[in-house]
Amino acid sequence: MEVALLSTSAANKYRVRELAKDLGLSNKDIMDVLGKYGEAPKSNMQALTDKELSLVFEALTQAHPASGIQEIFADTYREPAKQEQSVPTPAPAQAAVERPAQQPVAPAVPMAQVQKATVAPAPLAAPRPVNPQPAAGQAKPVLSQPATRVPQKKVVDTRKGGDVNLAKYDEKLEQMAPDKARRMQPAAPGKQKFRPNNNRRPGPGMTFSNKRRQDEQEKMRRLQLEIAKKAPLKVSIPDEISVGELASRMKKTGAEVVKVLMKSGIMASLSQMIDYDTATLVALEFNCKVEHEVTVTIEEQLIDTHQDKEEELIFRAPVVVVMGHVDHGKTSLLDAIRDTSVAEGEAGGITQHIGAYQVQLDGKPITFLDTPGHEAFTSMRARGAMITDIAILVVAADDGIMPQTVESINHAKAAGIPIVVAINKIDKPAANPEKIKQQLTEYGLLTEDWGGETICCPISAKKRTGIDKLLEMVLLTAEMAELKANPNRAASGTVIEARLDKGRGPVATLLVQNGTLRQGDTIIAGTGVGRVRTMTNSKGKRIEEAGPSVPVEIAGLSEAPAAGCTFNVVADERMARELVEQRKEEEKFKFAAPVQKVSLENLFDQIQAGERKELALIVKADVQGSVEAVRVSLEKLSNAEVAVRVIHGGVGAISESDVMLAASTGAIIVGFNVRPDAAARDGAIRQNVDMRMYRVIYDCIDEIESAMKGMLAPKFKEVVLGHAEIRQTYKVSSIGTVAGAYVQDGKLVRDCSVRVVRDGIVIHEGKLGSLQRFKDTVKEVTTNYECGLTVDRFNDIREGDIIESFTMEELPR
Repeated sequence: MEVALLSTSAANKYRVRELAKDLGLSNKDIMDVLGKYGEAPKSNMQALTDKELSLVFEALTQAHPASGIQEIFADTYREPAKQEQSVPTPAPAQAAVERPAQQPVAPAVPMAQVQKATVAPAPLAAPRPVNPQPAAGQAKPVLSQPATRVPQKKVVDTRKGGDVNLAKYDEKLEQMAPDKARRMQPAAPGKQKFRPNNNRRPGPGMTFSNKRRQDEQEKMRRLQLEIAKKAPLKVSIPDEISVGELASRMKKTGAEVVKVLMKSGIMASLSQMIDYDTATLVALEFNCKVEHEVTVTIEEQLIDTHQDKEEELIFRAPVVVVMGHVDHGKTSLLDAIRDTSVAEGEAGGITQHIGAYQVQLDGKPITFLDTPGHEAFTSMRARGAMITDIAILVVAADDGIMPQTVESINHAKAAGIPIVVAINKIDKPAANPEKIKQQLTEYGLLTEDWGGETICCPISAKKRTGIDKLLEMVLLTAEMAELKANPNRAASGTVIEARLDKGRGPVATLLVQNGTLRQGDTIIAGTGVGRVRTMTNSKGKRIEEAGPSVPVEIAGLSEAPAAGCTFNVVADERMARELVEQRKEEEKFKFAAPVQKVSLENLFDQIQAGERKELALIVKADVQGSVEAVRVSLEKLSNAEVAVRVIHGGVGAISESDVMLAASTGAIIVGFNVRPDAAARDGAIRQNVDMRMYRVIYDCIDEIESAMKGMLAPKFKEVVLGHAEIRQTYKVSSIGTVAGAYVQDGKLVRDCSVRVVRDGIVIHEGKLGSLQRFKDTVKEVTTNYECGLTVDRFNDIREGDIIESFTMEELPR
């Protein structure tokens, strides 16, 4: 195959199909060559780059070497047909011997000249020698040559004088590189044009076929150098990169990169990390084109997190949670709402309860979560899942505001969701709704009839009165909030609860918040992954799909996920399983690592680092008056750097719910004349919550103010006391090594910290064991005095070592 005859001018956007046609090969052959040495083209219509063309030419040239120079120039120097008829093809030597009379005779040519003009490849046998001067009357012998794969061979007679026209011989070789490359790159020795030389023969192992291959490779290298000079090298740089890796990507030595950094005033070693901006400046110094390398995680590739357009969104049902104090009618209200929904649209009642359900009011759905209010908020908010839109606060008209009622109000405020107050049990004789409204004002809830914005509905869950009005107010609040979602995308939402069923395996209750969940979808929820095998709604019916704000129960996950974690529908199940394994590894490290939460000790450091703009506090006291006094006093400590906010205040002992709220909001618990119960203590230790107990209010204010100024987190400074030189050492069996030293400067103090320095290298760091002058133990030895000393747990003291004494001084902020 005559690959060498192709000109590199074919680099003008050659397509795979065109190159295969010109080379007489199939498209698959070209694509296989590129796939072996680089990246295979996607189709036969793809345009090839200069580098890809060079790869094809180089591979085919090495795979199909020409047998001789005759084959290369056979087409160029083919003689006219008339001459070809007059010079017949030489026959094999055996035929010439058998029929010497009938065979046409070629003119005698000296063999030396034939070898100078025509070159046969090394593996072929040399032609038989011919007598240059035949005897008189004897027929001239026939010049016979071994048969090769070339159909015809030309014998060039150089006896008629003059050199052969070498321009034609070199025409094809000159096309291998443009003129500019030839001008810039001088020809190296051993790569000159071929000229016949009567005094030179090919050396051993040096055939013209090998020489031609070397020339082609040199031409290719020149072409690649020319292309590299025209197009700057592209370098991908991440946010951080080591100096050695940057040098490797720019194809430079580490010394060159370090030199450029030194010119910029940066002293860096090859292993040192530099940022993106510094690496960009270095790359531009080497005329490289910089691209910012963005690391894409498996989660980013797998989970669709793009923002929906406004025209894609439609209104969705609100998600409502009912909260309140025990025995205030929360469960009765939920039952009344369910019974109303059954009476309107269901015959036979709700057959299955899955923790969440939907009701219809005038054709508009409302989703309710049937979970304890404060538990749902603390556990789900701790995982970052704010899945509720509206909170219904149930207050008994005959009982008033109770501790769990206050706790529910603070949970809803911390979540930032609107509150609809339902005053229950208005049918009782002792009911006093106005007293309830007055008590709500103490916690920042001012009802509408009192000039505020909080919606308040009097109801009776027992007699089913006021339920429809309450639901209408919920829908009105939802319309004002403009709750929207996009059903035409992959589903995502939150796991409400999960359990392990004996018959069906892991079963999870999901709330779809965006998109549409369909049976057969692959979902990933926390550390669980799988396909949705079955899907039922809140009424226990099998459904095929569920849109936004629809609660469903599914089966098919590999394990039961944690309540409150998010779920997503993904397209690639293999990548989803990789992500699950990655999450499991992260959880292992998370549980092994200490949890960093706010405390008075690290508060100032977090403020200085910009990690904390607000200090959340939970105040518990023995009387309500103390709670209000502490709230006002602490909130006055707010400054420009950090705002102090009391998110919850209550009377009584510190409970486990207080610890859960503090863990989810990153708050500190402050107690006055109260103690935590056993469950609260265990929870605080487990979740690393800081609890502070005080007897005097001013101690609390002073300590928190000092923490904000950083006085609780002092820093230390090393102060060097002096240096002593070891002059002599003694071995004492009961003590160890005792050293005689001379104090050069400063002083040595008993029990101070010391370093043993040998030839400028710190050998040991520890405590000074003993210090003596003569036989007396002394507290210190000053400059120009000799002493004896030992170092705790270190006996490798040698003559000439330097003992450096120092101490750590605490610096108040």
